[in-house]
Amino acid sequence: MGTSVGSKALTVKQAIIIAMIFEFAGAYLAGGEVTDTIRKGVIETSLYAHQPEILVYGMMSALLAAGSWLLLASYMGWPVSTTHSIIGAIIGFACVSVGTNAVDWSSVQGIVGSWIVTPLISGVFAYAIFVSAQKLIFDTDKPLINAKRFVPVYMFLTAMIIALVTIKKGLKHVGLHLTTSEAVMVSLVVSALVMAFGYVYISRKYKDDTASANGYQGVERVFSLLMVVTACAMAFAHGSNDVANAIGLCLRSSLPLSTWVKSLRKAPSPGGSCRWAVSVSWLVWLP
Repeated sequence: MGTSVGSKALTVKQAIIIAMIFEFAGAYLAGGEVTDTIRKGVIETSLYAHQPEILVYGMMSALLAAGSWLLLASYMGWPVSTTHSIIGAIIGFACVSVGTNAVDWSSVQGIVGSWIVTPLISGVFAYAIFVSAQKLIFDTDKPLINAKRFVPVYMFLTAMIIALVTIKKGLKHVGLHLTTSEAVMVSLVVSALVMAFGYVYISRKYKDDTASANGYQGVERVFSLLMVVTACAMAFAHGSNDVANAIGLCLRSSLPLSTWVKSLRKAPSPGGSCRWAVSVSWLVWLP
């Protein structure tokens, strides 16, 4: 969103609205996979079967520790990762409460490996997109005409990725199960519609493609539409990934709400009242 606002493709208000819509859509439609990883792939909860309150307190501590660190990092202007923070907090809690045997180190190894591989993959894709845009659009005699021609293609690729992730990972939450071939076909249709919209919108909005004064400045305006589409994709991806950092901890023990409340009631509370326990339970379930 920062790049879209900084380039003036979106206003701050528009960016907030887009973030609200697509962050929620990503969390609801595609957030289940990462949530399952946080819920099942970091520690072994069976070791806490006889003391479920330890698991509750540990997850609360992990949320508090990660949240405190992120607040400090945000205040200091440090670019830290929410996922790194919460994974480290869960591992620390498990090692202190039970021991290192409570951590599924093979899964943690895969998670840490993804932190290394992901920047490399992103860099390769960014380089490929930049080189293609440079050769197909900027280093040509008619950059504006070529921008109007190829920007919808980039929109197609972006929409294709979002559609595939949503259809393959998200629609099962609403009871729709498609095969891989069906998902690809539906994604192609949706992406083709997005590309067609891009062609129509750009051709109508930027009719003057011959004026010399409308050279690279016109190209920037054409790319502003692509930046809006990529901002939607980024918000969707962020929502699908980072929702697990909070919700995954709440679902981690696979215990019903009554068990959480019962476990918390074991803690001493002023006057013997259980209101404190219930309020803490809601904090655990709605972080």
